[in-house]
Amino acid sequence: MSENIETLEPEIRGGEVPLRDEDGHIDPNWIETLHRRIEAEDGEAVVAMMEPLHAADTGDVLEALDAEARLSLVRLLGDKFDFEALTEVDESVRNELFENIPNAEIARGVAALDSDDAVTLLEDIEPQDRDDILSKLPAFERLSLRRSLDYPEDSAGRRMQTDFIAIPPFWTVGQTIDYLRGEKDLPDEFWQIYVVDAGYKLLGTLPLDKFLRTPRKVKIEEIMNAEVIEIEASEDQEEAARKFERYDLVEVAVIDESGRLVGVLTIDDMVDVIHEEATEDMQLLAGVGDEDLSDGVRDAVRSRSTWLVVSLLTASLSSLVIGLFDATIEQMVALAVLMPMVASMGGNAGTQTMTVTVRALAMRELDSFKLRRLVSREVLVGFCNGGIFAVLIGVVTWLRFANPELGLVIALAMVVNMVAAGSAGVLIPLTLDRFKIDPAVASATFVTMITDVVGFFSFLGLAGLWFHLF
Repeated sequence: MSENIETLEPEIRGGEVPLRDEDGHIDPNWIETLHRRIEAEDGEAVVAMMEPLHAADTGDVLEALDAEARLSLVRLLGDKFDFEALTEVDESVRNELFENIPNAEIARGVAALDSDDAVTLLEDIEPQDRDDILSKLPAFERLSLRRSLDYPEDSAGRRMQTDFIAIPPFWTVGQTIDYLRGEKDLPDEFWQIYVVDAGYKLLGTLPLDKFLRTPRKVKIEEIMNAEVIEIEASEDQEEAARKFERYDLVEVAVIDESGRLVGVLTIDDMVDVIHEEATEDMQLLAGVGDEDLSDGVRDAVRSRSTWLVVSLLTASLSSLVIGLFDATIEQMVALAVLMPMVASMGGNAGTQTMTVTVRALAMRELDSFKLRRLVSREVLVGFCNGGIFAVLIGVVTWLRFANPELGLVIALAMVVNMVAAGSAGVLIPLTLDRFKIDPAVASATFVTMITDVVGFFSFLGLAGLWFHLF
C-alpha cells in the first residue's frame, strides 16, 4: 500500500480535497486521489474515502471513473459497497458492472435493498442471470421480487415497495403501538399505516400524525381515513406520478387486479419517474431515443440514425419543391439567398408551438374547451408573429436589394408560413396522439417538413407569380 489511512485522513477528511467543486460537480482532484488509491490497491484508504458518501454521490463517482477503475473500486469495497448506488447510474454503466460481478455478490447486494430498488437493478439483467440471482435470495424476498417483476415495464408495480405496515380495523391505537415497538421486520421509513380486512382488501389509511395524537384505547376504524386514493399495480408509472402531483401525495397504496394491497409508492420514487419521463420526452423530441451520457459512439449512432434517415427523406421533399421553381430562381438569384430565412423562421415558430402542445398532451391538460382555445390561439399567434416579421424582413429585403416587389413577396410568404407553422405545431401532435402514436417521437420531423415545404412553396410560388404577371 502506497499510503495508509493516517496519511489519507488530513488529505480527504480535513477538507483539502473536497468531494464536489463550487458548481456541485465531482472534483477532479478528489477523483484523481481516489484513482491513485485504487491503482495502489489500498483498500483501507478507498473504504475511508467512499464510506461517508451517500448512494447518489457514490453513483456519481462510479460514472466519473473509467471502466477498469470502476470495477476495481467495487472489488476493493467488497461487502461495504452499497448496491443502492447502482440505481443512481446510467443503465450502460450498471450493465457493464453486472457483467463482471458474480451473481452471488449481486444477490448479496440486492438482498440489502428496498424492494423497489432491487427491482430496478434486476429488471435489466438477462433472464437467466436474474433467475440465478433470485434463487440465492430467501424465499419470501424471492417471491416478492418475482411478483413485482411480473408487472409490465414502467408500471406502478415495478416501482412499488412491498414493505408496508398493514393492521386490522378492530385493533386499538395501543395495540398498534405495541405491535410497532415489538415487530422487528418493519419498513425503515413510512408515513402512514394501512388498514385491511382478512383478505388484505384496503379499508383505509391512518397518517402517523393523527395516529400519534390519539389515545391508546381508541379503535383504528374510528380514526382511519376511509376515502383512500389507490393506484393499480398495472397502471403506467407516469399516470401514478400525475396522481402524486394532483393530490400532493407522499405515499399511496398499490392494489392488484383483485383489489388487494400489494405495495406502496413513495414520493422519492415518483420524483425519479417525473425526471425520467421529462427526460424521455425531451430526448424523443430531438430524436435521440433513450441515449445516456455514458453510452459509447456505436450506441449513440444507432440511437440517432433512425430519425436522421427520416429527416433526410423529408428534406428530400423540400428539395423537390425547390426544384419545381428552378427557372424562377434563375431569373433572380436573390431568391436563393432569401428562401432559407422563410423556412427557418417557420421551423422555429413551429417548434415553439409543438413544444407547448406536446407538453400539454403529456400532462393531460387538454379538454375540449382548452383544445379549441389552444388551436385558435396558436394560429392567431402565428398570424401576429408573421405580420411582425413580415414587415421587418420585407423592409430589410427592399433596402438590401433595392427591390420593393421582392420585399412584398417575402413578407407575404412569411405570413403564410408562420400561420402554417402555428397550425402544424398544434395539429400534428394532436393527430399523432389520436392515432395512439407518442407525439414526442415524430412531431418534430413532420412539423419541420411542413414549414420547409410551405415556406419554399409560398415564397418561390409568389415570386414566380409576381414575375409572370409583372
